[in-house]
Amino acid sequence: MTLSDSFSRIFEGLSRARVMCLGDVMLDHFIYGEVSRISPEAPVPVFRVTRDDLMLGGAGNVARNLSALGTASVFVASVGNDAAGDEVGRLLAAETAVTPRLHSLKGRRTTEKSRFVAGVQQLLRADREEVDDLSPPDERAVLDAAEQGFPGCGALALSDYGKGLLTPRVLAEILTRAAQAGIPAVVDPKGRDYRRYRGAFLATPNRAELAEAAGHPVAGDDAIVDAAKKLMQDCGIRNLLVTRSQDGMTLVEEDGTVTHIAAQAREVFDVSGAGDTVVATLCAALAAGGSLVDAARLANLAGGIVVGKIGTATASAAEVKAAALALTGGHANGKVMDRDATAARVRAWQGQGLAVGFTNGCFDLLHPGHVSLLRQARAACDRLVVGLNSDASVKRLKGETRPVQDENARALVLAALADVDAVTLFAEDTPLELISVLKPDLLVKGADYAGKTVVGADIVTESGGRVVLADLEAGFSTTNTVRKLTEGRA
Repeated sequence: MTLSDSFSRIFEGLSRARVMCLGDVMLDHFIYGEVSRISPEAPVPVFRVTRDDLMLGGAGNVARNLSALGTASVFVASVGNDAAGDEVGRLLAAETAVTPRLHSLKGRRTTEKSRFVAGVQQLLRADREEVDDLSPPDERAVLDAAEQGFPGCGALALSDYGKGLLTPRVLAEILTRAAQAGIPAVVDPKGRDYRRYRGAFLATPNRAELAEAAGHPVAGDDAIVDAAKKLMQDCGIRNLLVTRSQDGMTLVEEDGTVTHIAAQAREVFDVSGAGDTVVATLCAALAAGGSLVDAARLANLAGGIVVGKIGTATASAAEVKAAALALTGGHANGKVMDRDATAARVRAWQGQGLAVGFTNGCFDLLHPGHVSLLRQARAACDRLVVGLNSDASVKRLKGETRPVQDENARALVLAALADVDAVTLFAEDTPLELISVLKPDLLVKGADYAGKTVVGADIVTESGGRVVLADLEAGFSTTNTVRKLTEGRA
């Protein structure tokens, strides 16, 4: 259950990599609430606000995703001289892996997008913005900031939202500088004229954007490849990665090599910012020394992760690594994860409004009692995480002859069960530390704990969760089974 050598090298290099991010930054404002009635004033829903979140959007979300991957970045952008611009600066300062180089524009509004979300459904988006190209002095200021930040960067992310920062002059100079330095420039494009991106190492249009820019049909694999090659030739872009929603991605390289990358099956809740995640992952992987094909495969996995979350989300290195393990045939379709990846998955589920349950044990020789416990636990929640004692932990608890099956075998058996959504190992004697990290909504133990202190119960209940005691199937015990086998051999 290991990653391929090429993926392993990328993950090892993410924390040493550095990426420059240049593009249109915006403030994403998420207003969450509930809709339970229609207004008496007009035939519109009444939206009752329950909470607000402010996040970095646009190029800022690329920086957030780089931070989530553990990759440092230099962030160059312009903001208005207003409250939204101040908030962008504050949010960037909170990202410790980001070195911000913001240029303030007098008399200009910072782009702000407000999204109203009820449950998992986005009801409305309201934009506040001014869209004008930078003046020549502002162009020079942005280019100077980029020039100062280039040393040590292994990739350049250009996030074009058409808000005026990436003018023809800025693009031409920054792409020339990147090419001279041997730094791959990855462009998230906008508009129909891709000649403005001439000299870019890679552009990442979606299927509709490709059709518009190439003026070519894109129905089917062959048509997409033909359109991509036409666009690359006409506009001087070296490589093209076409994102194709449920059909995955198609990478067309400058030597003519074509790679179709299948999408990973995921629940889609919100596609906001998925393109930012793709660009960030591509740049981080390239800066970490990965090949373009491997970078694209990881970007495909990261994009699949964020569409399963609500809002402008990120994909952590732990989440992408878990997905990569599943892609390479390890860890039981991605259910077996390390602690960080499990915590990220729990947060994502809870962000979707799902109740997450937790139970734990050695699960050495799986028997009907275990199956009953897991079935009852899963029936009481929407997603079930199983904490599994490591081999060393089992040995301390059960004696030198245990476990009968090693931790990898036990994890795989558990992950094969439909009632189990995630499995994570813990090396301690109790799952207390694991529970404190995961903070599940439900803690499940067997009915034999009635009247006893359940480890982690206080953590769960203090967070508004509850403890459930499951009925036991009489007559089943791993210890007794092992004893019978031992006596039989004697």
